[in-house]
Amino acid sequence: MPDEENEGAETGTLEADTLAENTDVDAKDEPKELNLQVEVASPSACERHVTVTVSREDVDRYLDDAYGELMATASVPGFRAGRAPRKLVESRFKKEISEQIKGSLLMDSLGQVSEQQEFTAISEPDLNLDAVEVPEEGPMTFEFDIEVRPEFEMPKWRGLKLDRPVRDFADDDIDQQLEKMLTRYGQLTPYDGPASEGDYLTVNITTTHDGKQLVHDEERVLRIRPTLSFRDGKLEGFDKLVEGAKAAEKRSGQVELTQDAPTEELRGQKVDAEFEILEVKQLKLPELTEDFLKEMGDFESEDKLREAIKADLQRQLEYEQQQKIRGQITALLTEAASWELPPGLLQRQSARELERAVMELRRSGFSEAEIRARENQLQQNSASSTAQGLKEHFILERIAEDEDIEVEEGDFEKEIFLMAMQSGESPRRVRAQIEKRGLMDVLQNQILERKVLEAVQDKAKFNDQPYEPEPLDVEAIYLAAGGGDGAASIPDAAVAEPEESEEEEAS
Repeated sequence: MPDEENEGAETGTLEADTLAENTDVDAKDEPKELNLQVEVASPSACERHVTVTVSREDVDRYLDDAYGELMATASVPGFRAGRAPRKLVESRFKKEISEQIKGSLLMDSLGQVSEQQEFTAISEPDLNLDAVEVPEEGPMTFEFDIEVRPEFEMPKWRGLKLDRPVRDFADDDIDQQLEKMLTRYGQLTPYDGPASEGDYLTVNITTTHDGKQLVHDEERVLRIRPTLSFRDGKLEGFDKLVEGAKAAEKRSGQVELTQDAPTEELRGQKVDAEFEILEVKQLKLPELTEDFLKEMGDFESEDKLREAIKADLQRQLEYEQQQKIRGQITALLTEAASWELPPGLLQRQSARELERAVMELRRSGFSEAEIRARENQLQQNSASSTAQGLKEHFILERIAEDEDIEVEEGDFEKEIFLMAMQSGESPRRVRAQIEKRGLMDVLQNQILERKVLEAVQDKAKFNDQPYEPEPLDVEAIYLAAGGGDGAASIPDAAVAEPEESEEEEAS
């Protein structure tokens, strides 16, 4: 009988507690702010070391809440579920509850620190979870490192006097661009004569250093241009090197590697490159027949095609204008932006910056050959180009915040449509590729930066200067002459190279 009375008394107490909890439910919906002590050290402009101390009162509160929820369902031998004394429950589930509230305290603490601190994080906190423990007595302390956007004085960007490249594209410009475009649809045919600039070579490439082979690449198709660009360096005078070459001949030159080459011990050095000529080919461009115009983009006439080409040229000019403006804005921060970026940040961001640059070139209508040449140039100077790109992004991001400039869904659709036009793929497929590669955030940054640059231009004064498109005198290949990572960072478009002729395929 006494046990029944005690059980009834306990049940009554639980009901009273439940009633009190229900009466207090609205107050619990509002999370109570943690009593934190936060110490922030600044090892560099872009790094913060944060030490967080959670008060004992908060630790006990989280423990009480966790055990309170567990009491109603806790199963302890010798007691019915939910009827075991709290001390036994605490003893039995101490480890599990400790891990549970550690996660909750960390999550809530990090959220509160993020809201209360003035720095803007650009990476996830580097936190060793295994090193964090919930103490039996006293406060809980943990620490982490985090990369942040550096603090700097904003330049006066309204009313800037900016140099702006301008050009009224004429028929000659359209003719040259049309020839570049037709190259993608042309056919390569074997040629028995000596090679000259503009011809194509099928070659085996072997690079060596001090007699040791570094790379051997077979049946690479190259167009003969003044410069041959590798991922990690250039061979200047490539056109002169192979001029007059015929099948079965070999030509040798030297590639000067950059300071950012993947193979560290070869950085800044020269490696020997041997080209075994397998075949010389010439390019036969297609005729602009009615069927071919439809194949290219369902153009009704050659005039419609030329109009589309002029629009592409205009997009490329806009790209050059924005690149020029980016550089001028960044130049205003010569002193304020002298902060050093952590090597780890540069290394992680180099690939992302390269992805962003290539997507920008794609939406601006550049050909795959031009994109490869520019991408290799960025790759060859990855440290400096990444640092420059990050500094520009920090500035443009600050302007976006000040001016409430945001990216909308319609902006993504427009961007993806323009990239699809360049690659010849459907917008749906292009978007799927971007999402699969985890590049939607890169695309968002690209759109945001362009919108900011447009806002800067709206309030700028311009000094117009004639724009001369750069001649395409670089043949770029996705190969590192010094070895290492020579793979492409972004796959080529669906149709990026001239096709082999049916006659050759048949042979």
